[in-house]
Amino acid sequence: MRPRARLALALVAVGLMVAIMLVVRRPFPSDHTPEGAYLRIAKSVDEDHIADVFAYLETDAQWASYSIRDARAKAYARVMDSYPEPDRAQLVAAYGPLAHAPDGADVFALFAKQKGWDSRLRRDLSGVAHIEQEGERATVVTARGTRYAFHRRDNGIWGLTMFTGQLISESERAARDLAVVNSAADDYDRAAKR
Repeated sequence: MRPRARLALALVAVGLMVAIMLVVRRPFPSDHTPEGAYLRIAKSVDEDHIADVFAYLETDAQWASYSIRDARAKAYARVMDSYPEPDRAQLVAAYGPLAHAPDGADVFALFAKQKGWDSRLRRDLSGVAHIEQEGERATVVTARGTRYAFHRRDNGIWGLTMFTGQLISESERAARDLAVVNSAADDYDRAAKR
């Protein structure tokens, strides 16, 4: 076989391999689509990287996660400074994991493990059957018939809404707990000065 013919055959073979790889390894749709956000959630859950789901929660859920961390960190610090034992040890154990979480994604991951959200997602996720979209809201309907509601965030990325209510509720609870901790810490501080 001539050198030019070999080169042409090699180029055709390489081109064919590239084409096959592109077909087999189709890139995800943009996360600026409900399908793209859903597929990234499914991939994160499948790979057991639940903290990565945080990027695809709606904004209110993300803010609530940060608020939980901040309130727990403030309560933790106040307990450490003012509370006597055994109350201190009990509250430090309760508040510590959330107080020391590096960011909102870690708070979400802690709740996902504690409340079984990761297992729930793992059990229910399947391929996308179709998308129902109306303005800034969309529902991803899976092949199993599960419906996942999404809301378009200000940055254009679609955010899953299913944990928003629970995270907001936990954020409100953490704020109430902080107020109680501060009040009790003030009492302990006054008593210590007597």
